[in-house]
Amino acid sequence: MREGQDWLGLAARVCVVTGAASGIGAAMAAGFSAVGARVVLLDRDGPGVRRMAEQVQAAGGEAQAWVCDISDEAQMLEVAQKVQDTWGPCDALINNAGLLKAGTLESVSVADWNTVLSVNLTGYLLCARAFKAQLQRTRGALVHVASISANFPQTASGAYSASKAGVLLLSRQMATEWGPLGIRSNAICPGMIRTALSAKFYEEPGFEARRAQVTASRRIGEPQDIADVALFLASPRSAYVNGAEIAVDGGMSSMLMDMVPRPGFNQCPPRSTAARVAAPPRGRGLAWGGPALRPNTT
Repeated sequence: MREGQDWLGLAARVCVVTGAASGIGAAMAAGFSAVGARVVLLDRDGPGVRRMAEQVQAAGGEAQAWVCDISDEAQMLEVAQKVQDTWGPCDALINNAGLLKAGTLESVSVADWNTVLSVNLTGYLLCARAFKAQLQRTRGALVHVASISANFPQTASGAYSASKAGVLLLSRQMATEWGPLGIRSNAICPGMIRTALSAKFYEEPGFEARRAQVTASRRIGEPQDIADVALFLASPRSAYVNGAEIAVDGGMSSMLMDMVPRPGFNQCPPRSTAARVAAPPRGRGLAWGGPALRPNTT
């Protein structure tokens, strides 16, 4: 990095990213490295996280890769100590790892429900506690990746929405309990983001256009969109931002009233013949109709 380009103030800072082997986490790892940070990549996908660390290093960055399960407290304490021993205290922890196990509230197994909570919610707590002392020393930042599904229930997705709603309150509680110690805690709520997990959906003709239509920005988000916000929240530039929740959804969460059918007022373009045939009767359902528009962060 050339002198004068460290606007974010992250150069040489130690930034830990969980779920860094792919998708949003990988974009974050690359983004932190691009602004000069020393990046610690955590994931339970060993080959994937090592491959991503090698990519960061090949681009001229500094990276460590550690294989761990964030829902295992002993593993997190061990990793935190390794980071401390090799690079010194952590300046920013990005809680990004997560999973989804499908199922309605009636059908989801208790085992699947608990597995999702153990990673998506308890795992965030365990990671934060493991690095808390280090973050207190550096007056560092916690950034938690939640979801718009924390505020808008995502049906047939088991404990996903409940876990992400918990992340928002966990972040606020960390802000209030740990803020006096110099630690900031903020959350990001991604909307529809194109990742490897959702790539197959977009192969269906017209699928991307239908999804984009329910966002104010009229496009699907990319992992880099989330990474850019995480960089800001982890940096000294956001020093007075604490306990905040930032929706990064292209304005999707502001579109509710535009989804209500209002003849002569809705701003949607003319639909194809096939879409008109499949649409519900006027006055029912969403303006652009159809279950394919169900909010989903993947």
